[in-house]
Parts: sequence; C-alpha cells; structure tokens
Amino acid sequence: MKKGIHPAYKTIDIVMTDGSTYKTRSCYKGDRMVLEIDSKSHPFYTGRQMLVDTAGRVDRFKKRMEKTKAVRDAKASGK
Repeated sequence: MKKGIHPAYKTIDIVMTDGSTYKTRSCYKGDRMVLEIDSKSHPFYTGRQMLVDTAGRVDRFKKRMEKTKAVRDAKASGK
C-alpha cells in the first residue's frame, strides 16, 4: 500500500438516539458521532409510521385527481 494517501482509521464512539453508546473503528473525522436517527427511532423499523397532512396536501391531491377524472370522462363521452 502507498503511504500517506489513506485516511486515518481510528476508534470512535457512536451515540444512538436513546443515549446508548458503542465503540467502532471508522474514518469519521471526529472522535464521536451522534446519530439523529437510527433503527430504534426510524419508522421503517419501529412500524409506527404516521401520515402527516401538512396544509391539506392530501385533500388538494384528491381534488386534483377528481378534476382530472372529470376531464377524462368528458372527453370520452364527447368523442
């Protein structure tokens, strides 16, 4: 291996979202990596997925789809 071209591979602490920590080896620049999301808090792993309807986005989408369907039906009956 060539010398001087490889990143530093060192032991770091990983801090999970629940506060638990463990040590691993990594090329991460810091000595400590704090995770914002992990398998203990991600909805895919926990099964607690929530649908957030921000500012009526779902309702706007449904209205747009109804309008599109009405236009299609009008074209189909007009031909």
